[in-house]
Amino acid sequence: MVCKFIHTFAPTFINLSLTTHHRPNPTYTLMVADKQTRLEVIKMIVSSQELAKQDELLRELGKAGFPSTQATLSRDLRQLRISKAPNERGDLVYMMPEQRKFMRVSDRHVTVQQMNRLGALSVRFSRNLAVLRTPPGHAPHVAYDIDNAGITDILGTVAGDDTVIIVLAEDAERQTVLNELARVMPIEK
Repeated sequence: MVCKFIHTFAPTFINLSLTTHHRPNPTYTLMVADKQTRLEVIKMIVSSQELAKQDELLRELGKAGFPSTQATLSRDLRQLRISKAPNERGDLVYMMPEQRKFMRVSDRHVTVQQMNRLGALSVRFSRNLAVLRTPPGHAPHVAYDIDNAGITDILGTVAGDDTVIIVLAEDAERQTVLNELARVMPIEK
């Protein structure tokens, strides 16, 4: 399918770039056209397949007629803002920026089940704060589950990508908080 895209649209990119009013250098124009087409092909590959490794993506790009180097692919991924994020099974795969957005799940049991497989990587305390580390992309789910667990010693959470800041009540016992968190998800020791 990707190869069909290239044969259909690659000439369009090249023809459009050569019909400009000021007639740029044809070699440079072909390179720009190839890059634009390559970027489109990368987006198509990432959108249609779950690839976990850069060499898998390089292989698919080569099959589509765009052999590339790891350095070029890294620059392209950065330009397209493509990065790894967890899929439904919790595996880290390449995703487009719009695919990575956190969507609140209405069934709380689904997120508990997902996090019971992954859990918290660590919890560290500082006065009435706890810093909980998660696998990349899972902090919003963990914070949601903590906020809805009804733990009286926890006032609230703030989630990033892989870190949750937990605000504790002033008189909260750390071990009690750890025990309550362990009800919500496994915590690596």
